[in-house]
Amino acid sequence: MILPPFRLHRPGSVEQALLVAGDCGSDFDYVAGGTDLLPNYKNRLNPRRDVISLGRIESLSRALHETEDGRLAVGAMCRLADLERDARVASALPGLHEALAQLATPLVRSSGTIGGNQLVETRCYYFNQSFDWRASKGFCMKADGDVCLVVPQKEICYAIYAGDTAPVLQALGASYLLIGFDGEREIPAADFYRPDGIRKNVLTRGEILAAILLPGSAAKARSGYAKLRLRDSFDFPDMGVAAALWEEDGRVADLRISVTAVSMTPTLFPEVTDSLKGEKISRDLVVHVAEEVRKRSMPVRNVLFPPSYRKRMVGVYTRRLLERLTGVGPREA
Repeated sequence: MILPPFRLHRPGSVEQALLVAGDCGSDFDYVAGGTDLLPNYKNRLNPRRDVISLGRIESLSRALHETEDGRLAVGAMCRLADLERDARVASALPGLHEALAQLATPLVRSSGTIGGNQLVETRCYYFNQSFDWRASKGFCMKADGDVCLVVPQKEICYAIYAGDTAPVLQALGASYLLIGFDGEREIPAADFYRPDGIRKNVLTRGEILAAILLPGSAAKARSGYAKLRLRDSFDFPDMGVAAALWEEDGRVADLRISVTAVSMTPTLFPEVTDSLKGEKISRDLVVHVAEEVRKRSMPVRNVLFPPSYRKRMVGVYTRRLLERLTGVGPREA
């Protein structure tokens, strides 16, 4: 398929990018690696008149490093493949490394960026199709229509968030540095996403995701990521689980679990994990947590796998991941 026409802008700094964005009104998109945006444009999924490339802004491409206040930071334009090959990521942030290794394909990771993966377009069976397919079915409210075809109504889009790295970053306590017309602000990853497939996050018009920041304690966590998808060699997650565990003397110092590709946002479960601080790590605790996370997950029918199966797999994948991180081992048959 052929890309629709648009004007491409290639600013050399964040300041220049914001100036261009101000001149473009609201009919523009930023593009990083283009691995998500451009295929969507080919399917005529909400193309814009202007596209502003962030590829020449060197300040956004800094690799993983330590900040003056002891945090870890990485520029939003850092390539996924570069992060995957970075020994510091594999050592300090194993959960992020696992998510990177399972993300799309090596070719996509060589172009895609860590910031772009946080902002990946929400997905739905009725949305991620060609223009002719969507026209034959009837357009949904996310592109060209006014009704959600998953849960028929006109208020909320039920397209799911299906990024791989965001749940890991949520579990590790990351924040996002945003730069816009009014200056800089920092938003916790846990508060960044909105439960609507169209109004996906808290970004305001023209705002740029500049960097991802992690507390120094993230490097002390046992973290991991497990992913359900139809084709292991390529696909977006149909469900994914990330976990970060801080242990002290065989007890839970802190535990965070985030599930992706089940709802319109990557979802943490503080109501399950916050009460576990100080609890002894055991098989019963692992089974309890996995079951509670499963109960609270509410997938809808917007991907190929049915909701009942994805809900069950939330429990299975959470249990298996926690078994691995805690070392309790699977239950004997």
